[in-house]
Amino acid sequence: MNKITRQGEITRKTKETDISIAVTLDNKGTAVIDTGIGFFDHMLTALSVHSGISMNIKVKGDLHVDCHHTIEDTGIALGQALFKALGNKSGIVRYGTAYIPMDESLAMCSLDLSNRPFLVFNCEFTNQSCGGYDLCMTEEFFRAFAFNAGITMHINLLYGTNDHHKAEAVYKAVAHALKTAVTENKDGATLSTKGVL
Repeated sequence: MNKITRQGEITRKTKETDISIAVTLDNKGTAVIDTGIGFFDHMLTALSVHSGISMNIKVKGDLHVDCHHTIEDTGIALGQALFKALGNKSGIVRYGTAYIPMDESLAMCSLDLSNRPFLVFNCEFTNQSCGGYDLCMTEEFFRAFAFNAGITMHINLLYGTNDHHKAEAVYKAVAHALKTAVTENKDGATLSTKGVL
């Protein structure tokens, strides 16, 4: 796999958000994140650090309305950047599954970098928000991310009581599943009976 295909940059500007994102699949997980939503920054930093995918994310959104556009549009742009970084998805492990505990909470993510986007999301939160982050936006973020990156993604929150812990377990489970899936395989072949993804 040509290493240059392991980087992706996206700029996306609408009347609601102005986003620039760069990702590098370098196994370093260096995070420079500024979305204007502190808890979301915390979750994206965890996603970067635990996946080993370096992310530079700068977002200006209409937070005077609410956090919806900022979070969903970040998912869109991040998915597009990852899609670019993966190129034709040849030479990668493709699949990843991870169970991640966060204190009393346990989350699981199983995913396939298949070019067949789909999201199954089974997570329940008790409260409306953590800081300026509406917890219902967790599903919207991962749907936007999965559909724009071409990922089949299953996320299940098995149990938990603290919403901060539950959300963080979910983001970290996705991160560790991604870390496995984007890993380069030994022969550079495309893992598919079709020969292409």
